[in-house]
Amino acid sequence: MGVTAQLPLAAVLLAGGASRRFGADNKLLATVDGMPMVARVARAILDGGVGELVAVTGAEHAAYVAALEGYPVTFAPNLAWDEGIGGSIATGVRALSDGAQGAFVVPGDLPNVTADVFRSLGSAFAEAQRAKVVVPVTAEGEQRNPVLWPRAWFSELSALSGPVGGKSLLDRVGDARLDVAFADASLFSDIDTRGDYDSLIAGAPG
Repeated sequence: MGVTAQLPLAAVLLAGGASRRFGADNKLLATVDGMPMVARVARAILDGGVGELVAVTGAEHAAYVAALEGYPVTFAPNLAWDEGIGGSIATGVRALSDGAQGAFVVPGDLPNVTADVFRSLGSAFAEAQRAKVVVPVTAEGEQRNPVLWPRAWFSELSALSGPVGGKSLLDRVGDARLDVAFADASLFSDIDTRGDYDSLIAGAPG
């Protein structure tokens, strides 16, 4: 039974950057296990019981539409994508339906994230009566993504701009934050460079 049986959850999938550190190619379109990386992340989100998925695009919008063909995705183009992640988060949150009671903010470069991660975070969110910002952390307590935000924070997320992302809000959450620890830190490894990708394909943590 997915977390959507408990309450309606959404996800904002961030696919608006230019992935300049990766080189000439777009990292989110690089193949992982026979599919584009961004599609692999989208599948984990949906298999994790998330009922609404908004993909924020910027550079190469058409390529993302093609990569996610067949997935139940709403596309939200961020025309100012080159100004930073804050605007992409805001664009995605503003595109969410009125029924979403919480939303994951999910970078598209997390190829190791699994459906179980979303289920675990969603269950913690439900147990906290939708009142906590649920944050995945490593065994050492280091913050990772994706973070699950209650609807009460949507207005502040939708006001983000420039290079300032959700971490700026996390610094103000205080007692409204709920950390969920995961023993396997590789679940949250992101892909920034071609070397990260090569290590992933070779079977090593990214």
